[in-house]
Amino acid sequence: MGNDAPDAAAPEAAASPSPGVPRLGVAVIVRYAIGSIGTGGFATLPGLVLTYYLTDSLGVAAIMAGVVITAAKIWDVIIDPVVGALSDRDRARHGTRRRFMLIGACSIPLFFALTFAAPPALGPILGAVWVLIAFLLTATAFSLFQVPYIALPAELTAGYDERTRLLTWRVVALTLAILLFGAGGPVLRDVSADPILGYLVMGIVSGVVLGLGMLVATTVARHAAAATGGQVRPAAAGTDAMPRVTAGGAPGIRAHYAAGIAALRRSAPFRTLLSAYLLQALATGLMLAGAQYVATWVLHSEAAVTLLFVALIAPAFLAAPLWGLVSNRWGKERTFAAASVLFALAALALFGLQFAPGDWAYVPVALAGVGYAGMQSLPMAMLPDVISHDEHAHGPGRAGAFSGVWTAGETVGFALGAAVLSITLAVTGYVSSTVGMAVTQPDAAVTGIVVAFSILPAALIALSLLALARYRLRRTDIELTGTGSQPR
Repeated sequence: MGNDAPDAAAPEAAASPSPGVPRLGVAVIVRYAIGSIGTGGFATLPGLVLTYYLTDSLGVAAIMAGVVITAAKIWDVIIDPVVGALSDRDRARHGTRRRFMLIGACSIPLFFALTFAAPPALGPILGAVWVLIAFLLTATAFSLFQVPYIALPAELTAGYDERTRLLTWRVVALTLAILLFGAGGPVLRDVSADPILGYLVMGIVSGVVLGLGMLVATTVARHAAAATGGQVRPAAAGTDAMPRVTAGGAPGIRAHYAAGIAALRRSAPFRTLLSAYLLQALATGLMLAGAQYVATWVLHSEAAVTLLFVALIAPAFLAAPLWGLVSNRWGKERTFAAASVLFALAALALFGLQFAPGDWAYVPVALAGVGYAGMQSLPMAMLPDVISHDEHAHGPGRAGAFSGVWTAGETVGFALGAAVLSITLAVTGYVSSTVGMAVTQPDAAVTGIVVAFSILPAALIALSLLALARYRLRRTDIELTGTGSQPR
């Protein structure tokens, strides 16, 4: 684990599925994957319990809870492109993206714990303000780590299949994190009879685990620098101008956003892939935020949220490597579409909860988990292909700009998921409560919860497939690019 060099590079190079591309060492893959314990945990636990914490522990109205979470995510969207461009600049100056990753990893435990530490005596309004400020700080720390983290695969290897291999094992760790935080977080919350203390324990323990996972992944940034010699080649002559971030320059905020906008404008594959992924993030964010409400008000057991996550993630954990194998035969884009269709059909089946709530729901949830594994691993393996395709035509040094926009798009999706759920709850008359208060939800609110957990996500996945149909980048484009040939 302490050696940054690929294991037995010479013999493995010959065995690499992509000709001339050395295989990544196991230590590099493992350390990179462990970073997803942090990213997966942050994406899962707040999405699962934060809205519910606001509405059912602090007494915050559903629509206000949605405003709090959406505002924090909007802040994420604002800073992600800046962090991406600054990460490119830091790499140009120091040869590595590690510094930003370290700052994020070291600060997130404190801010995450504070998010779930609002004193009940503050009341709903001040409690919402407390959570908003703490979650803004947590989101900032997460962005400092996440943006450079997802830029690394394009710099770790040039191989089409090696990237699939790297990102497949990242998604294995990601699904493990979702299981760990999605199932374990509510268990930690319930260790105390006092829900307020339980949320605090959950926040402290989860924050520490997030930070540790991220810290392990920071060591891979050094390997990415070694793989490229710490060099950022200039753009090819004649390519379109784009605001560059170099060691000698200090472009302003406008240039940082311009870099992300230029990436979107210039790369059609990036636009289509990001559109599909954003819609899917909205669908999964909606289901994630609704899971606790389904457990409490449809299955009539707060603890059922743990079973829902086990049913979702156990199959996903097993399926992630299988999707990688399938993509080697079908191609990433076709496999991505197949996984998405499976997820959409499973989500649609869950509308049956409206008529017959029961344990049968765990079966379609498990099928959704199989699809979810592919929906996570394939687009993340396609993003480095998009970046390298752009680098061939326009020169490297922009991976941070791409990853900043990507992270912003993902954040928008998850934020809108929580916002759509909050609006649905408000429109259907959901009754918020504080700790110890007994309430009965109207039938319309329960129906809204089921619709938000089934029909709406399925419709969003269908829209994402329309976007994915316009994706034109194929294996041959990437492999030709890697050998120096012109892409199609």
